[in-house]
Amino acid sequence: MPDQLSLMGFDEPPRPTDRLFFAVFPTEDAARRIADLALQLRSEHGLSGAPLQAQRFHITLHHLGDYAGLPPDVLALALQAGQALDVPRFEITFDRVASFSGHPSKRPFVLRGGDDDLAALTAFQQTLGMVMRKVGLGRRVDARFTPHVTLLYDSRLVAEQAVSPIHWTAHELVLVHSLLGQTRYVPLARWPLQA
Repeated sequence: MPDQLSLMGFDEPPRPTDRLFFAVFPTEDAARRIADLALQLRSEHGLSGAPLQAQRFHITLHHLGDYAGLPPDVLALALQAGQALDVPRFEITFDRVASFSGHPSKRPFVLRGGDDDLAALTAFQQTLGMVMRKVGLGRRVDARFTPHVTLLYDSRLVAEQAVSPIHWTAHELVLVHSLLGQTRYVPLARWPLQA
């Protein structure tokens, strides 16, 4: 059927090549500790997935969509939202790991934290969502938020376990352009949080 539609002049939509999202990244020191933890736990649990590169560790706040090329209208509104955000720095603490269910061959193994330790992060994500609604990005607001940092992907499921806490101060919001299939992140804009 898709071939017939294409022959009739109805082309399939272009394959997405670009992703936009708002994120918080760990400090360099925290990213090194996360990388060390990922290697240690990979060995302990006999996981075969390769840990993400330290510079790719992040917390996604709001996913703005996957596109074939960057859409100028969405990009402009995202820049407007980031510029309008005016909040103080806040503390982040992750103290456990677990697997998320997902595609059986690619389950995220993630760093997580308790609700109390991540209350400021959750409030920040919600505040950003309110600002996004004000500038016209309301349909891109992620109403459900599970704060985490993906360590690696693996076919095995690992039950939740406590780990030594990894703590850092979030000092900026980043608008990220992800080049799909290339494992590359390009920061498009950074907004410092109030000291």
